[in-house]
Amino acid sequence: MPRAQTQPLNYHYVTQHSKQEEPVVVRKLRSRETRVRAAIAMNSRNNASCLPGIKRVAIFGGTHGNEMSGITLVNMWMKNAAETERNGLVTKTFISNPKAVEKCVRYIDTDLNRAFTPANISGPDTEGLPYEVQRAREINQMFGPKGSSDAYDVIFDLHNTTSNMGSTLILESSKDLFTLQMVHYIKKAMAPHTCSVLLNEHPQLKYSTTRSVAKHPVGVEVGPQPQGVLRSNVFESMRMIIKHALDFIELFNSGVEFPTCTVEVFRVRESMDYPRDTNGNITAMVHPHLQDCDWEPLNRGDPMFLTFDGRTIPFEGASTVFPTFINEAAYYEKMQAFMTTCREILAVNAVRKA
Repeated sequence: MPRAQTQPLNYHYVTQHSKQEEPVVVRKLRSRETRVRAAIAMNSRNNASCLPGIKRVAIFGGTHGNEMSGITLVNMWMKNAAETERNGLVTKTFISNPKAVEKCVRYIDTDLNRAFTPANISGPDTEGLPYEVQRAREINQMFGPKGSSDAYDVIFDLHNTTSNMGSTLILESSKDLFTLQMVHYIKKAMAPHTCSVLLNEHPQLKYSTTRSVAKHPVGVEVGPQPQGVLRSNVFESMRMIIKHALDFIELFNSGVEFPTCTVEVFRVRESMDYPRDTNGNITAMVHPHLQDCDWEPLNRGDPMFLTFDGRTIPFEGASTVFPTFINEAAYYEKMQAFMTTCREILAVNAVRKA
């Protein structure tokens, strides 16, 4: 049965309402968003940014070998590529870390999603390199070189989280107009279901991801899902994100102009560790009032941790933050209980294919 022709979305803005009254900082942001949207609506077609067409896309699964949704989807698409085929687009599905997938572990020697540093991908060949460093060099040769004009246009890297983050898109640049327009399209297509956008440009917390080989890297993080487990709702959410993303690329390549828009993002601010004793052992847990509350406001004085003897440790930040990756299982080794973000509204210029 032929695939139905992709149609542009009827754009409309959708906001997520909290069950509780919004804090002042959120109301102010929404007011600012209204002003931003009114201002950018003045832009005309002549102001659209003309961008190169997208020719090659890769979809990675198994960067972490125990995150089952991406692994299962990529294996499915490698057997039958009909879902990922689009006019004029070369789409390659790829298992990033096959040894870790075989053992159903996050990694063999070191985290592949932190391995794409200049030293790792460009250093001299020596014996005894960690398996993931060797793999990073192979991936860089196949889909890069990183930072070059020969690199793949887009890489979608599929991940699962044990945190209650729902569907999340992870971006590495607030200046990438193509990617911002694409996530705007995906968010509208996913409505009324939410799809949050995590923006990581933090100079100390941004890391050298597998997807960073591409010109336009996009992380797809969907949860909650335990490691080594496959949940149908999480699987289907990830599947739909990729469908909408590929639809956007096909429309963009066909000459459709995407008008000015705004995108709500959560910008990475700080990594918060668990309280520890002098030996480095954890002395408290994520407080039950914070557990599973990813993307919800955390205000000064709100419960943050609960010690083993029942004492509450409150959040003492100077301003409201929006935590995410709360109690992520894989981040215990990275000494991170959760990540704080601030909510921003980005104004995005219109784009069309050059």
